[in-house]
Amino acid sequence: MIVIDARGWEPPRPFEATMEALSDLKPGGRVRLIVDREPLPLYRVLNRSGYAYFTSAQADGSFEIDIGSSQSA
Repeated sequence: MIVIDARGWEPPRPFEATMEALSDLKPGGRVRLIVDREPLPLYRVLNRSGYAYFTSAQADGSFEIDIGSSQSA
């Protein structure tokens, strides 16, 4: 799993890092993005591109988004 801890990063850096990690993803691999706010624009791109994702709100106010191919997430 590729983990991107983007807490404290300004947009669009978390989006760009996530898209770069997804482009390098091996079959069956996953990316976990940790961010300070829910990345709504990212969800639209993931949906259009066929990625599956699961978002979990954390107690500290951050969000963890696990992303994989539609078969692996």
